[in-house]
Amino acid sequence: MNGIRSAVAKGFLPWLEQHNADVVCLQEIKAQAGDLTDAMRAPKGLKGWFHHAERKGYSGVGLYCRHEPDRIVEGLGIPDIDAEGRYLQADFGDLSVISFYLPSGSTSEERLRIKFRFMERVIPRLHELALSGRDVVICGDWNIAHREIDLANWRSNQKNSGFLPEERAWLSGVFDHLGYVDVHRQLDPNPGVYTWWSNRGQARAKNVGWRLDYQIATPAFAKRARTASVYTAQWFSDHAPLTIDYATS
Repeated sequence: MNGIRSAVAKGFLPWLEQHNADVVCLQEIKAQAGDLTDAMRAPKGLKGWFHHAERKGYSGVGLYCRHEPDRIVEGLGIPDIDAEGRYLQADFGDLSVISFYLPSGSTSEERLRIKFRFMERVIPRLHELALSGRDVVICGDWNIAHREIDLANWRSNQKNSGFLPEERAWLSGVFDHLGYVDVHRQLDPNPGVYTWWSNRGQARAKNVGWRLDYQIATPAFAKRARTASVYTAQWFSDHAPLTIDYATS
């Protein structure tokens, strides 16, 4: 969301109240615990949990829940990853909802190496969850456009992080080898639906975007998905909220 404080200043909290979701997952909150107001910690009808990055104004994930989770898991137990605040899990009975923020590799070769290292080390947790027998939905900024239809200018981005062959192959492995389902794509197979746009070059106005934000679920839970939408009537960030409605059973 490119900063919870910025999003709130742009009208995020009224939208959140109107949206009436049971769980909302946030990525890139860019705030420490002391930066959050009471309204940010517990918007009307919701309660928030957060995994902050150690570095100020950087990364961080959060979860807003309408019902109290049975358990919260903060981090992956990998110190350098957890220092950046990239994984937060809420368990409700047999369901785990995870707010997930995969690093961007676009700023430098070093950050690209960190991204690939993260991808390698998160697979055991994703595999463990897939085999757990639980319903799992991982909502997040995955910082990878999976297929050509997932970004407007795929030809010119084949050598750029976010659409590198190795990144795309890794995400294919999450689906094909671990068995997860790209729920948004399951419901909407059409091109031209994106969740992130550059702030440069009138990208939003021209819909020159990328689909970087996913809800990735175990197969049984994915079958409960009924509708998916990307909210673009207001702009709280360079990302747009992805909403998926699931049947209760």
